[in-house]
Amino acid sequence: MFIGVLNVGLYLSEPHSLKDKRRIVKSLIEKLKNKFNIAVAETGNLDSWNNCSLGIVCISNEAAHADSILANVLNFIECRGTVELTEVQTEIISY
Repeated sequence: MFIGVLNVGLYLSEPHSLKDKRRIVKSLIEKLKNKFNIAVAETGNLDSWNNCSLGIVCISNEAAHADSILANVLNFIECRGTVELTEVQTEIISY
């Protein structure tokens, strides 16, 4: 079993309040969960209007498949015009 872990830092240019930010982030999290069947949580910069950190995890029986899922997730996030990637850390853990 392989666990793919992705930590992503995002910059959001749209929000003018924490309420706006949470609406955008919640929408992104739900889209990621539904499209890729992964676990996603906001893990940092909770009180910042324009910055967000997401923790993303997937489980697979092949390391290459887990890596592919995480690459597709990154591509999906990059293609959205509402957020900008500021930090990306990927790790595949063999269990």
